[in-house]
Amino acid sequence: MASNVQHLTQTIRLSFPSLHNFKASDAFTNKSLITTFPVRFSFHSSAKLTTIRSLPVATASISYRSSCTFTWDDVVRVSQPEYSPDDSSDLRGYFEKIKICNRGSEMQSEFFPFIIEDQVVGYTHNRFASHLRKYDDVFIYSENNGGRFGSHLKLNSKLKTADERTSVVGEVIKCLGEEELIPGIRNELYPVTSTFGSPIFFSLERAAAPYFGIKAYGVHMNGYVEKDGRKFLWIGKRSQVKPTYPGMLDHLVAGGLPHGIACGENIIKECEEEAGIPRSISNRARPVGAVSYMDINGFSYKRDVLFCYDLKLPEDFVPKNQDGEVESFQLIPVAHVANVIRRTEFFKPNCSLVIIDFLFRHGYICPEYFGYLDLLQSLRSGDCS
Repeated sequence: MASNVQHLTQTIRLSFPSLHNFKASDAFTNKSLITTFPVRFSFHSSAKLTTIRSLPVATASISYRSSCTFTWDDVVRVSQPEYSPDDSSDLRGYFEKIKICNRGSEMQSEFFPFIIEDQVVGYTHNRFASHLRKYDDVFIYSENNGGRFGSHLKLNSKLKTADERTSVVGEVIKCLGEEELIPGIRNELYPVTSTFGSPIFFSLERAAAPYFGIKAYGVHMNGYVEKDGRKFLWIGKRSQVKPTYPGMLDHLVAGGLPHGIACGENIIKECEEEAGIPRSISNRARPVGAVSYMDINGFSYKRDVLFCYDLKLPEDFVPKNQDGEVESFQLIPVAHVANVIRRTEFFKPNCSLVIIDFLFRHGYICPEYFGYLDLLQSLRSGDCS
């Protein structure tokens, strides 16, 4: 394995000799904001190594998830215009990121509706639902009798109030978590509704949301700086101990939208927790729209809507994480962030969608680029309601 990694490193250096001794600290104008780390590549298998090496650098999408690691030096290296001869007007790398967030549409037939008060609030995989049948005092499975919904899952009609439903469903989720059928219990509740802003039927443990296919909402903020006529984005690197996407790149501020808090107030809260941004600055964050996606993977059916915010930060502001969920931050030119998204899989997948939306709105993706409208439309591939 060591010899394979060494061969890859030599291949990259021979292909791009000018980057042989490239340092992250040499890349940007404000050197005080750069942390330099030793470069390291860790591959899970030689099969992955062969796949990456056999593809042209311009089209290879380098993946670093659970089995691989990367550093800021790696990020900066691949962000440079001279790293790859690709054309910034080539949108294929962006389309790949949209596809990653919208997997499994061919598996929709394996799910049936989750109904509350004659409203579709989610979708449950038929095999996952089999684990719920022993909880018949909570969940009722109805066979297809030619009715409006066909085969479907619903709550026992004896459960009348939102609080009552939240309590008894919560006990079931606790049991399923102990059986490892729902991993990563977070003790955070998401509202269960048919559409955003409609009445809340009950609240569900966040980790269980994709197993019941409920709509989940979040807030993502692009924190940017303007100086010398250029725009820069503050990018975070997730902590290695995060249960999901450890060590990957993320927005300056992002979080799920739990029960009982408005989007704007949630952004202010997340700003303080994740980046140490005081309310006097965070209350200037502007809502700029939303993106959505639908991702099916096994028993999981994610129907997520992300509300997007922009915040122009002072030039001298430096974020400081407060909750231990971010390893470090880096200020990177927007055009270079675009290169990282097009060329790699360094970013947590849904963050790519929000940044692509930012690139549209700030003029980095132009109508003259082939596929412009298709890409714009694909940012809302899920049910955005």
